[in-house]
Amino acid sequence: MTARLFTLDPVEGFRPKTFAGHKDAVLGAYFSADGTTIYTVSRDGAVFTWKAKASDDSDTDMEEPIASTSNGTGMASRIANTRWGVHKRNYFNQAGTKVVCTTFHPSSNLLVVGFSTGIFGLWEMPAFSNIHTLSISQEKISSVAINPSGEWLAFGAKKLGQLLVWEWQSESYVLKQQGHFYDMNTLAYAPDGQTIATGGDDGKVKVWSTHTGFCFVTFTEHSAPISSVAFAKQGSVLFSASLDGTVRAYDLIRYRNFRTFTSPSPVQFSSLAVDPSGEVVAAGSTDSFEVFLWSVQTGKLLDVLSGHEGPVSSLVFSPSGANQLASGSWDKTVHVWNVFGRSRAVEPLTVTSDVLALAFRPDGKELATSTLDGQITFFDIQESKQTNVIDGRKDVSGGRKADDRVSAANSSSGKAYNSLAYTADGRCLIAGGNSKYVVLYDVREGEGVMVKKFQISENLSLDGTEEFLDSRKVNDAGINTDLIDTRGDESDLEDRLDVSLPGASRGAGDMSIRRYRQEARTKCVRFSPTGRAWAAASTEGLLIYSLDDSVTFDPFDLSIDLTPQSVLEVLATREYLKALVMAFRLNEKPLIQRVYEAVPRGDIRLVARQLPFIYVPLLLRFVAEHLEQTPHLEFDLVWINTLLMAHGRVLRDRSGEYASVFRALQKSLSDSEQSISKLQVSFFIVMSFTS
Repeated sequence: MTARLFTLDPVEGFRPKTFAGHKDAVLGAYFSADGTTIYTVSRDGAVFTWKAKASDDSDTDMEEPIASTSNGTGMASRIANTRWGVHKRNYFNQAGTKVVCTTFHPSSNLLVVGFSTGIFGLWEMPAFSNIHTLSISQEKISSVAINPSGEWLAFGAKKLGQLLVWEWQSESYVLKQQGHFYDMNTLAYAPDGQTIATGGDDGKVKVWSTHTGFCFVTFTEHSAPISSVAFAKQGSVLFSASLDGTVRAYDLIRYRNFRTFTSPSPVQFSSLAVDPSGEVVAAGSTDSFEVFLWSVQTGKLLDVLSGHEGPVSSLVFSPSGANQLASGSWDKTVHVWNVFGRSRAVEPLTVTSDVLALAFRPDGKELATSTLDGQITFFDIQESKQTNVIDGRKDVSGGRKADDRVSAANSSSGKAYNSLAYTADGRCLIAGGNSKYVVLYDVREGEGVMVKKFQISENLSLDGTEEFLDSRKVNDAGINTDLIDTRGDESDLEDRLDVSLPGASRGAGDMSIRRYRQEARTKCVRFSPTGRAWAAASTEGLLIYSLDDSVTFDPFDLSIDLTPQSVLEVLATREYLKALVMAFRLNEKPLIQRVYEAVPRGDIRLVARQLPFIYVPLLLRFVAEHLEQTPHLEFDLVWINTLLMAHGRVLRDRSGEYASVFRALQKSLSDSEQSISKLQVSFFIVMSFTS
């Protein structure tokens, strides 16, 4: 409940000064820009303003403040020799809430405060006048930051996985995103590779754009964790299976849940597969050990496949259209069902351990199986025989957990692949599991050679990312301090509550140990249909690896150097492409217009071709608006023609996504055409009268 003042450089006779008087924990202490004032903020909503004590103070032996000097040394000396006292006490007076986080912007004297009720406030100091108060979340704001210029505020709510960037002067969102606020369990690529669907423990299905990296739709119909998601090969349909006992189908054109599939008796669905024709969806259960098949058109249950003696962990249809469905189970068998044939034939394949994942080669002739003992086994489907085995336990091992008794190099227990995916050409297989590594294998002609290992995380707060344990974290009792549960020390009641089931905790490697530290691992890996990228659902979130630089996440450049002045400086050097991109990142229309009109007519073709595609729709929309307000008709038409010629193929393939841009263009062009036709009519009338 106190703040202390220290010096980084030694000052003779200096003793650390204490700022006391708060009745709750002090969350922040800030200097004003000139160093004459200090502000301290506490959890109970109190803000104390500290200034130098006056000379007529009762404390007569106080040292006089040294006059301010221009250099930093003089200011530091003045601050160190000042006798500080409380000048004013202010209170936020927010009933039933606590201050959780705070930050201060010295140059503009703005104090930003986040509260436990999801409300944030903006106060101008030292007058303590409230500029802005807004509720932005249903949970407490856990982090707040302000950009150097003081216009943008960033807020984070960790319990919901929310991120918000707010421009307080115009009261508008710059960026607003929310991820899965528990583990991400599964993912699936759309057939065109432009979008990715993910499902998490929070019961939400999210659809992300691979180009912008943003989630643009969230489905919340499920009431339990999502176990699997899959796209139909034709049409914009997404399927999801959940532990709530339902399989749901979503229309990605109207963004609605149009069909719900259930079993005759309630079961938990752990796996999902969609027929290549998109007419049949199958789901495997964890408690009845059965596979259920439904018709997508009617929603009726078509068949129930029985035969497994353990939970069905994985389902996959043959991509060759051979009417074959492969199911893997914890009973150490893989069944290949002829689901549409009259014979009801099933081919059981026996493996060495519990089946965790299945993957068909794109030609449908080979099936890869991952088991609990870390092996990947390959089967020839036509001859029902084993063709190859990869012992991947050593490949996937790595990263020492806090409670491991052996080193990472020797620890391979619990290391297995729980997700497999083939490349589009069937030459390589990617595998991810309970490890910080994702491994790529070359499986041509039965080789099974490891090509590359990808490390998904270097976050030291996750268990299993370090190769060697830090001996400094071992106390006198020989216990790693990372294993000590300190949640009882939390100040908020909701932070102290243990909401996990007895004997289980999210992210733990051994589910019988009660622990809370998340483990670095990959729950699902998938290759893009284009073969140029792959994605992983990991503890860190959704990770996308690509061979193309154009997929690099670049939605907004929130850098310090990006200012209107810097854009004009780049424009003065005639770097038109760079200036145009910087103007779009800053997103100020007068600046965009100035850069746009400064591009010489001869350079339009070169700039349009090199412009990153993420800015093409924005530029087309701008030109459409510019066309209605400017007399430079030919200049705008050259831009439109060049942009459509350079990027027309991509725009055509994604015409649904950019329909609003095309409509704006069509409206502007038709208005211009009508204006010109009226001018032509008027010209002919005038000519006829003069003749």
